[in-house]
Amino acid sequence: MSERAAGILMPISSLPSEYGIGCFSKSAYEFVDWLKKAGQSYWQILPLGPTSYGDSPYQSFSTFAGNPYFISLEALVEEGVLTKAECEVVDWGKVKGSIDYKKIYEGRYPLLRKAYERSNVHENAEYQKFVEENSWWLSDYALFMAVKDRFDGVEWKLWADDIKLRWGPAMDYYREELYFDIEFHQYMQFKFYEQWMQLKTYANKKGIQIIGDIPIYVAMDSADTWAHPELFQLDEENVPVAVAGCPPDGFSATGQLWGNPLYRWGYHKETGYQWWISRLAYVFRLYDVVRIDHFRGFDEYFSIPYGAETAVDGHWEKGPGMDLFWKVRETLGEKPVIAEDLGYVTDSVRELVRDSGFPGMKVLEFAFDSRDSGCANDYLPHNYPVNSVAYTGTHDNETLAGWWGSISKDEQKLTREYLCDTYTPEAELNKPLISLIMRSAAKWCVIPMQDYLGLDNKCRMNTPSTVGTNWKWRIRKNQLSVKLQKEIYAVTLRYGRMNWMEEVEEAADREE
Repeated sequence: MSERAAGILMPISSLPSEYGIGCFSKSAYEFVDWLKKAGQSYWQILPLGPTSYGDSPYQSFSTFAGNPYFISLEALVEEGVLTKAECEVVDWGKVKGSIDYKKIYEGRYPLLRKAYERSNVHENAEYQKFVEENSWWLSDYALFMAVKDRFDGVEWKLWADDIKLRWGPAMDYYREELYFDIEFHQYMQFKFYEQWMQLKTYANKKGIQIIGDIPIYVAMDSADTWAHPELFQLDEENVPVAVAGCPPDGFSATGQLWGNPLYRWGYHKETGYQWWISRLAYVFRLYDVVRIDHFRGFDEYFSIPYGAETAVDGHWEKGPGMDLFWKVRETLGEKPVIAEDLGYVTDSVRELVRDSGFPGMKVLEFAFDSRDSGCANDYLPHNYPVNSVAYTGTHDNETLAGWWGSISKDEQKLTREYLCDTYTPEAELNKPLISLIMRSAAKWCVIPMQDYLGLDNKCRMNTPSTVGTNWKWRIRKNQLSVKLQKEIYAVTLRYGRMNWMEEVEEAADREE
């Protein structure tokens, strides 16, 4: 792994595509080529799981499954299981730069069902191998999704008791009754995995490593909680006792109520953290580096009484700490992890990150924003340690341009003084701010694509604790210009973060 390198944060969903949402299509391969020519070494993405209510990649129906939205319809046309005309007749939404999730849901699944029915997948040896190797999670997930479809998509806690509580006769009945629906969901996971691994292999050959992202928690309405309630703080009726969130801070007076079930850490310890080890082993097949969201939750987690309307009445509980990561290291060896250690950081959180050896995250916006409840000094670029990953902002933050417009005049003045820059027009201030962290000591620097483009908050990925307007931004093909590519290449070269693989390969070819 590169000791000093750069990358771009860009969700798969935000890529250009003819069919309403970015996916593993030709555009994804072209983006890899674009990244390589821009001198980048890393492509950071958001979680790839199937999304539920609110379309958040951090609230998924499974921690192991992939999102069928990302399956390339172009590839299915090439296989002969769909036609281009069938894809083009679907209404994918009118706004090119935004995802219409309702139309995606209504348009994609009928097409994928047609592809499945024409595929004769049960005769495919690679499919059979995939199902067998992944049966430990896939059989529960496919049954969960098939039953959910049968019950019109309602949460599993509202299902009939026999299947909600997984009684044997009910499980046997639905496996037989919904055989082809189950096979359809297995087919989609097979195509997802096949196409994703082809794209990842292509990226790796170009010297681009994938930084994947996993939430610390799973969704309540997921195959994980339905199939393994013993892992979570649920009562005898599988109703949560307490749920996850974070306390009030400068950004929210009532905190954030996420609603995810909390782990029963004592049980995990008794099993040698087997579920976590299986989870991490699996995601390291999908990604080269894994960013774990809300890493501080392993030190202490915020517990909110189930049924509360805000996070105000929550309290902190102790997490597993290094005990978990010693077991992971013992079983899986050293793995490249980025610890998302943002938010309210205590000395014990700092100690956990330090003891783990994982690089933490440094976000430039936090250095000059009084709304952040952390230590601003930690986020000033001259204080970044080598073992860290520097960002201008994350998927949960405002874009640089949006952030600049939202902070106070005093904070803007402080930022310009730190930059020693009083003249750059506000419309171009993203460039010196990016340069600021690119020249820091942090070994990796990852910039959201919106910040390179200088886009405002209309293009923001997510505003925490809101639903309905998030995760929709898409880049237009003409925004991935040669001019921008050269600008990124130049700043990457200037601060010693270049991906030199192509140049090395060309030199080797010339020698031959």
